[in-house]
Amino acid sequence: MNEFINFDEISRTTWQNLYKTSIAPLTRDELDAIRSLNDEISLQDVTDVYLPLVHLVRLYKKNLEDMSFSKGLFLQKIVKTPPLIIGISGSVAVGKSTTARLMQLLLSRAFSKLKIDLVTTDGFLFPTAELQRRGMLDRKGFPESYDMERLIQFLYDTKNGLKTSVPIYSHETYDILENQSQEIDCPDILIIEGINVLQNQQNQNLYISDFYDFSIYVDADESLIEKWYLERFNSLLDLAQDDPKNFYHQFTKMPFDEVLTLARGTWEKVNAVNLHQYIEPTRNRAEIILHKSENHVIDKIYLKKF
Repeated sequence: MNEFINFDEISRTTWQNLYKTSIAPLTRDELDAIRSLNDEISLQDVTDVYLPLVHLVRLYKKNLEDMSFSKGLFLQKIVKTPPLIIGISGSVAVGKSTTARLMQLLLSRAFSKLKIDLVTTDGFLFPTAELQRRGMLDRKGFPESYDMERLIQFLYDTKNGLKTSVPIYSHETYDILENQSQEIDCPDILIIEGINVLQNQQNQNLYISDFYDFSIYVDADESLIEKWYLERFNSLLDLAQDDPKNFYHQFTKMPFDEVLTLARGTWEKVNAVNLHQYIEPTRNRAEIILHKSENHVIDKIYLKKF
């Protein structure tokens, strides 16, 4: 069976003509500021791919508002429109963080009067000490290493218009930062990004998928993702060279061939396994799949039919 049977495949050329504009609402410097390490993106990508995507999100936002209004008429009371929640998922190193930050910036320009927040699910990882206590430090990034109850509660509170907070994860220390949090105060649109965003975790009464109004999966051939992962690993080593507090600093003291072997082993034993077993199987739950080719160029878009 065709794995994309419930999607319309749209070429980049066709997609860019769905929303005509010649001006990207940001500068090259602004784009560089939100680009993740070793990711590639251009102003042409913004115009061709992301502006039509933002226009599609606008339609979903209008639909959410209309439904809330109609529900209020039916119930004969005022029903406040809940925040639109956008989930963005994909493999490690595929560039989903850049997509999330770019969507936040473009949506902020498109909806200048609305509050647009961005949260990463890294903040819901159990702290290193807790992972060690549970004997699953080598499973970091797998579903069981996340406090999914807390993530579901966060999404529930946000949908209900409550002020919430999210722990902050540091990629430099490779751990949750103690006594620090990101405050989320009733956003109009919430973007939540992470490898586990579309995984169908649940508590006794709620599925995590209950909360998303729109979702994006950033995709690429596995060989490319592995290449990007190794390139990013090397860049992280360069950044950690003179910072003993950085998690990656310990690897800068090792011979390069040993470090490369370690990075490849981490990909094969951790990231590739996680991709095959838990991340990629969620791809068809997304409303949109952005498929990347060489140099992170988006060549195809898949839009869910129904």
